[in-house]
Amino acid sequence: MPRPPAPDDIRLRKTLDDDLLPPHWPEGFVMRGFEPADARPLHALLTEVFDDGTDGPFDEWWPRISGDAEFDPALCFLVIDARGLLAGAALCWATAFVKDLAVHRQARGRGIGEALMRHAFIAFRERGAAHVDLKANTVENAAALRLYERLGMVPVDWEG
Repeated sequence: MPRPPAPDDIRLRKTLDDDLLPPHWPEGFVMRGFEPADARPLHALLTEVFDDGTDGPFDEWWPRISGDAEFDPALCFLVIDARGLLAGAALCWATAFVKDLAVHRQARGRGIGEALMRHAFIAFRERGAAHVDLKANTVENAAALRLYERLGMVPVDWEG
């Protein structure tokens, strides 16, 4: 994990069993893979959604992300709206860890986050992973925590 857990952070895990449901993409939205030109819009989305300044400017963030051994562009899933704009993204690490899940505030409430997570679960199961983990903050993002719990994710120890 890039940053140590904060006091209210928990690690959640989804076991990738045979009962995974496929994603349902809302009307007017499509999921596609990452392309190099997506790096700046992805950084802008993450900066807007998380608004905590920890990622820093693009010129520092992108080399750090793209140069990380965990980064695999095939594990960065983007949701594009009808206007061609980035509405949501799941940036996942190769070790079956969802690093960032972000949905633009204008696109929230349509099931994009759930569809991205379901897509990530299936992608990791196809790669042979037994489970998918992520870090969530129980205070700052209660809505995301409810989504993760609804998807069957359960708390586990930080050490895995």
